[in-house]
Amino acid sequence: MDQLHPVALRLEQVALFLDVDGTLLDIAPRPDAVAVPHGLVDRLAAAEQRLAGALALVSGRPIAELDRLFAPLRLRASGVHGSEIRYSPDRPPISLVGDRLPESAWHDLLRLIESFPGIFAENKGVSFAVHYRNSPVPPAVVAAALRNFIGQNKELDLELSAGLCVFEVRTPGFDKGKAIERFMSGEPFAGRCPVFIADDVMDRAAFDTVLRHRGQAFAVGAALPGLSGWFAGPQEVRAWLAQLLR
Repeated sequence: MDQLHPVALRLEQVALFLDVDGTLLDIAPRPDAVAVPHGLVDRLAAAEQRLAGALALVSGRPIAELDRLFAPLRLRASGVHGSEIRYSPDRPPISLVGDRLPESAWHDLLRLIESFPGIFAENKGVSFAVHYRNSPVPPAVVAAALRNFIGQNKELDLELSAGLCVFEVRTPGFDKGKAIERFMSGEPFAGRCPVFIADDVMDRAAFDTVLRHRGQAFAVGAALPGLSGWFAGPQEVRAWLAQLLR
């Protein structure tokens, strides 16, 4: 990474927000195939303690999946791109949106993608993630089909978001930036300098939120305009986290 190094901040000043897939964990062919490297759970637990609790996972995954991945560790967390939040590890997650998307829409989506080889979808309740990393179908073709799907389901008030090899058909009104704002408004985050690390262009709202708070925003995998710096990959993020604890 380049420019200002987060380690230059004193830990008592930092509020640390971490994306998971592509940031802490290496990308896998499917979300359920990711591996949690040996020692990462202990490293996260130690960082949370050193930061006096001012550490949160900010992920596209549901919080229940984060708990499964990092068990037995439970952290403050935001899930499904800001649609759910857990302010304290000993409390249940809070949903910030209305009802789940109907099962009928989910089955319609599954029928739609049957004609696209290598594409699969996740039902996250308030969003459907359509992954095309292993598909020969051009992303523009997939996006056009999903926009048509949204047009056929106008009563659901859906929007389409694009990430790294994934499209999200989702209920509007939430994002990771709003989740970070919620964390920063209360303890133990209030008054600290936010540091956010993530790998996806879909995280732009969170990057911008952190920068508005005069914090530091770091991309993973490639430099993004206007950010504080970048990491080459998740291995470098994990190495930095280890360095933070020295």
